[in-house]
Amino acid sequence: MRSYDVGYDYRPGTTKMASSVRVDAVATQDLSEFSLDAAGMTFTSVTVDGKAATFRSQGEKLIITPAHALPSGQAFRVEVAYTVDRSAAPPSPATPDRTRSISGWWDSTDKGKEGFALLGQPDRAHLFFPMNDHPSDKARVTFRITVPKNLTAVANGTLRRTTTKGDRTTYVYDTRDPIPTEVVQVAVGRYKKISATGPGGLPLRSYVPADQADKTRPYVDQIGKQIAWVQKMIGSAYPYETYGVLVPQGDYGAALETATPSTLGLSTPDDVPTMVHELVHQYFGNAVSLKSWDDMWISEGHASYYTLRYQVEKKITPLKESVERTYEYDQENRSETGPPGRLKDPGDVLGSTNAPGLLMLHGLNQQVGEATFQEIEKTFFERFRHKTASTQDYINVANEVSGRDFSAYIKSWIYGAKTPPYPTSAPTPTQTEGHKVRAVGPPSHT
Repeated sequence: MRSYDVGYDYRPGTTKMASSVRVDAVATQDLSEFSLDAAGMTFTSVTVDGKAATFRSQGEKLIITPAHALPSGQAFRVEVAYTVDRSAAPPSPATPDRTRSISGWWDSTDKGKEGFALLGQPDRAHLFFPMNDHPSDKARVTFRITVPKNLTAVANGTLRRTTTKGDRTTYVYDTRDPIPTEVVQVAVGRYKKISATGPGGLPLRSYVPADQADKTRPYVDQIGKQIAWVQKMIGSAYPYETYGVLVPQGDYGAALETATPSTLGLSTPDDVPTMVHELVHQYFGNAVSLKSWDDMWISEGHASYYTLRYQVEKKITPLKESVERTYEYDQENRSETGPPGRLKDPGDVLGSTNAPGLLMLHGLNQQVGEATFQEIEKTFFERFRHKTASTQDYINVANEVSGRDFSAYIKSWIYGAKTPPYPTSAPTPTQTEGHKVRAVGPPSHT
């Protein structure tokens, strides 16, 4: 896909919204028929290049037959008018035994608030609009959200304009760069905007519930320093045109690396490492996205690894004990879940890729040294920024930069049925008493 242009008409008192999407794409083969991922919505009309198309729903697909076949290589535009229902919560076909996915619509109405937010990862983003819901197919995204003028709309990217007519305001946001569909975000509610400037003049724009602004401000004020730290560690500038956090209304207990504003609850010092985790995802997982779900360790492993480095540097947790606990966790769980690159249950794609990815990266660092490790990371990121990458791509970069063959080592962590030997640890600085020691297990939703 090249781009999505999505419109929502939000009205309090109903979970249904009149919606639209315009999809710009290029045919990769001759197409007499094609489909978009879509669930939990009803369709009014579909056009392809301005001409009415035949359409039908089948499972979680919107199947479209254009008036004329599309030849391979042709750019085309699909426009769909539809209605979404925020109460729709079909279980993921990947985990049909679960009555409900943790992902989907976060409807603030259920929590006594007006508005909603999105939580699409890993495969519920197509509850929000028809799309190709796969991390390898990134696109630029525009959102046009019309709301009562006493509410605020937030979305990925940069706010381009607002237009008020009577008691309704339309907010238009768009992204400069392509993003994976799993990390799209729209939120509506009573939000306060907190603006600042980050490293290199980067615009920082965060949105927090208006009634929690004073409580969350001390954490939001740390974002600029967190970006500077991550840039120093990876050796590359932050990849998008803006950053910040979105703190949804209500008791939002999850965290998600939605592109440009990470989405998470934010109320205590324990949330600060999660802020770093979601920030690192902007690099690995968002800017560098995955060729397949089997490559999720690239996203979760990197975010967990750099979060641990941050916690060690800030004396939140000691390195040696944390790595040992994480190693024990992988030993205890790998036989049940399978290795991160060949999981037995697709539902474990978020929770069971953190620990082995962290351990592999930690061990690689110990073997090549900090300077070479950073060069591997920087080269990998720069080479695949705003593209997709696989495990083999990372192996190729590690081998190229180090001048050594780490193929077997990396594959043992990502594909091995048993936990590989414990990664060699570097000398650990003397730690003070009272540190928290955490194993990197399944997050609530990161």
